[in-house]
Amino acid sequence: MENFKQTIASFSNKDLEVRKNWYSPAAEAYNKARPRYPQSFIEQVIKAAQLSPDAKILEVGCGPGTATTSFAQLGYSMLCLEPNPDFFELAKQNCQLYPNVEIQNSSFEEWDLQPEQFDAVLAASSFHWIPAEVGYPKAANILKDNGHLLLFWNKELQPSYAVYQRLSEVYQKHAPSLDRYESWETQQAIFKGFGSIVIDSGKFKDIQFGQVTSEVVYSTDEYLTLLNTYSPYIQLDADTKKILFAELSQLINNDFGGSLQLSYISAFHIGKKN
Repeated sequence: MENFKQTIASFSNKDLEVRKNWYSPAAEAYNKARPRYPQSFIEQVIKAAQLSPDAKILEVGCGPGTATTSFAQLGYSMLCLEPNPDFFELAKQNCQLYPNVEIQNSSFEEWDLQPEQFDAVLAASSFHWIPAEVGYPKAANILKDNGHLLLFWNKELQPSYAVYQRLSEVYQKHAPSLDRYESWETQQAIFKGFGSIVIDSGKFKDIQFGQVTSEVVYSTDEYLTLLNTYSPYIQLDADTKKILFAELSQLINNDFGGSLQLSYISAFHIGKKN
């Protein structure tokens, strides 16, 4: 568990300006290729957090609006913070149909605290970028009494293990450090780790957990675009990435008909303000 917490801390320990601009090289790819949260998942969250139709939601690190639109289309009033300038512009485009959504180009750390103004604080695959000693107390201060923290996680999209083994041969040749496959058990341990961080903050109680597994099909180009949105690939040397992607593309086109069936788990932790 200590190793897990150190890994999570490696994201939030980066300089704030680095964090703000981390996804800029991949913002368009992220908007196109990252999966959404299934509507059945959103419905579970609304029920678990007992969100009334007039609830006010603060979203932390909304990205291009991946989770935002799911709540916006249901009529929720939302204030969304996004520190990355490229994501901020994409979020404005993606949410332009929703007058109930306001988006500010600000980090959660720099945003002026509005105590007890919100019924829920939402963070979709983003809260690990904020130091825990800052994020959890500030989220609790923002919430009304009995308000809820909603933390979402979309795990990486993965092919079947048999397909992974074929792709692994390419990774072992060109980028062995990126050759990884997470078993169900590993992913459950990761979710448990996220839950323990919420509990350890001491700011939230009655932690609820839920998850939904989804199946999707990505073309070769869509899959490579997706890979470009993950941090290890953003950091990968350009020449290595070019060779790696060329061989992956050839393999997927020749052996798998130009597309891959992928699965991913969407999970949530919901905590009530102490």
